[in-house]
Parts: sequence; structure tokens; C-alpha cells
Amino acid sequence: MDHSGHGMNMDLPPFTLGRGLEFSPDLFFLVACLVGLGLYGWGVARLRRRGDAWPLGRAVSFTIGVLSIALVMCTKLNDYGMVMFSVHMVQHMVISMVSPILLLLGAPVTLALRALPVARRGTKGPRELLLMLLHSCYLRIITHPAFTIPMFIASLYALYFTPLFDFLMGSTTGHIAMMVHFLMVGLIFFWPIMGVDPGPHRPGYVMRMLELFAGMPFHAFFGIALMMATEPMIKAYENPPASLGIDALSDQNAAGGIAWAFSEIPSVLVLIALVYQWYRSEQRVAKRADRAADRDGDKELEAYNAYLASLQARGR
Repeated sequence: MDHSGHGMNMDLPPFTLGRGLEFSPDLFFLVACLVGLGLYGWGVARLRRRGDAWPLGRAVSFTIGVLSIALVMCTKLNDYGMVMFSVHMVQHMVISMVSPILLLLGAPVTLALRALPVARRGTKGPRELLLMLLHSCYLRIITHPAFTIPMFIASLYALYFTPLFDFLMGSTTGHIAMMVHFLMVGLIFFWPIMGVDPGPHRPGYVMRMLELFAGMPFHAFFGIALMMATEPMIKAYENPPASLGIDALSDQNAAGGIAWAFSEIPSVLVLIALVYQWYRSEQRVAKRADRAADRDGDKELEAYNAYLASLQARGR
């Protein structure tokens, strides 16, 4: 299929949800999704064979995350996204804000560390290389808020409001690279915030919430800028095919509304997950404190009983 941007799929009929969800795979993302599901399934199966449990909720979350990528990249949504700004914005928002959250809730790094075999002494296997990456200076830099928040913002403004977007939309490779970039930026931004997998940065819950909301206003402003524009701002979408029966400016305004709405929905989902994690963490701390108090209480009772026994012995 030709994804050469301008003039591609000139015979596309007007967009409907039914047409958009028809199977139309992008080979790169189809293979990547199948490999991702296969590796995750292998990890879970390896743990089960060993007699170890893996939470069903994590497996379900990861699977839905992969399917959300397939939904926007392996259906006709991808075809329409090349000529309709509004559909492209749905792709962008899903792959950068919904898919990463679901994938991270699946804890793939934790699964890999538990499932991969330990290499023989003096050698380095996949598990050891993964540990080296987790402890590397590189990962410490790219997961730091001073990097993730500006990158998250730049993925909107520096891409859409410069000629870079039109350049990337001009080829299949450029389009795939852009979508992979959106996914990676989402993963890097939400990884320290979600805090499910081990990573270089593990800030407290209040700091995570601040990180989450630091980038969202810029996201909302981006959407508002598109909604309020009085002329098409993106060259790639200023002349939609006549067969679509759409107006470029109206479609751009719709894209802005989608970007604005998506700045709210994932934030609420992540906030709910954070509050739940915080609650669970407090519960664990309280249980540890109770166990410690019980042990201390037992020691005090034993000491008191010993004291009574010594008094009784003295009385005899």
C-alpha cells in the first residue's frame, strides 16, 4: 500500500466508523504487535511452568495495550489518517497516551526480569543486558522529568507547527518513524509516573501527580490552537480528496477537539491508578507496622512474664 502522503488513496469513500475499523494492516506494526504478544505470552507461560503466579490483570492490560496499537495502525484508520487530520489525531492520541498506559500497567519489564534465565557466571545474557540498561546513565537521563516533560510537549508543537510533519508524512518510512516516536515518548513519559516496573526514577506519589499534570496544560493549549485556527495549519491536510466530502478547516477543528479531550481522559485514568497504588502502598506499610508492633508486644509480654516468674521464685 502506498503511504506517500499527498494524493494517497484518492478514492477513499467518506469516513464512517465501520469503514475505519476494516482490517488494513501496516506490516511493520502488525509484526511488532504479534511479536510483543508472543514474547509476553512466553514470559507468562515460563512463570506458570515454574509454579509462579502472574496477575491476570497485568496480562489483560498488556494485551489490550497491544490491541489498541493494532486498532489504529492495522485498520483503515491508518489509511484515512493519511488524508484526514482528525483521524490522524485519533491515531496520535491513542498510540501516545492510551497504549503506553495500558502497556506499562502490564509490567513487561518486571515480567522479563522474572522470566528470563540467569546467564552462566562470567557471561551476559538478555536478563543481564536488561539490568545494565535499567541502571544505565542513558536511561536515567531520558526518564528524568527534565527530559520527559519537554519531549512530551515538543512532540506536539515542534512536530505539527514546523515543516517536519509534512516531511515525515511524505513517505511510509517517515510515517512509521513518527508513530513509533509517539509511542516511545508516551512510554518514557508515563513510565516513572506509573511506577509499576522498576526504573531509574521512582519519585513519591505527590511528585508523580505533579509530573502527570505538568505536561497536560500544553496538550490542552495545542488542541485549542487547532480548534480556534481560521485557516488550515498543516500542509499535508489542506487539500483533502474530494471523495471524502470534508472541509479541511472543519476537519482541523475536529482534530483540535480530539487533542483537547485526550489531554483529560488519560490523565484521569493514570490518576485513578496512582491513587490505587498509593492506597495499596499505605496498606502494606500499615501491615508491616502492625506485624512489628505485634512482635514488640510479644517481647514485652515475655519480659513481663519472666519478671513475674522471677518475683515468684524470689518469694519461695
